[in-house]
Amino acid sequence: MATRPISPQDHERIATAIRAAEAKTDGEIYCVVAHASDGYFFTAAFMATVGMLIVSLAVGYGLETWWLSIRLPHFVLAQLLAMASVLVLLWALPALRIHLVPRRQRYQAAHDNALRQFLARNVHRTTARTGVLVFVSIAERYAEVVADSGINGKVGQHVWDGVISDLTRHAGDDRLADGFVKAIGQVGAVLAEHFPVTSGDANELDDHLVEI
Repeated sequence: MATRPISPQDHERIATAIRAAEAKTDGEIYCVVAHASDGYFFTAAFMATVGMLIVSLAVGYGLETWWLSIRLPHFVLAQLLAMASVLVLLWALPALRIHLVPRRQRYQAAHDNALRQFLARNVHRTTARTGVLVFVSIAERYAEVVADSGINGKVGQHVWDGVISDLTRHAGDDRLADGFVKAIGQVGAVLAEHFPVTSGDANELDDHLVEI
């Protein structure tokens, strides 16, 4: 997924793309990119603890098999020291945490964040319920298009899946800004087909990319 920062020039390109897309539709497009959707400390710590318990059982079984012995207090102390070391490492290096989190849980955290942003940014408050959120969470390698109720009845999920596929491919090539520009164009074309611009249309949402 993308690692290069989004430059001010990229922000302006994305804002321009939003304005151009919305000039042809009554719909509204809002873009959010999250660097991560969760801190994952407690989840990573739990997974590390489970892993260390499994390793400890294996070590204990191996010692028994090889007729070696270690005093129980020493064995427990070694476990506690190892666990403390892992927790300190996870606290000091947040980037390591996500590698201990199951993919399904990472995607769920990113999806929940997308829904939070949809509500927090008032994408659901447009007059005709035609707001669309284009969301990317970089750490989780996750993208989603969240469309309001006025759109969902007319546009199938397979349409948004195509947008997401292109967006994630661009992000994987470290061209996230290009991916957003293309996604905005695709979403704008869908909105223009079903909700063409009418006289008196008002711009109800800000035309820029939000980074969180």
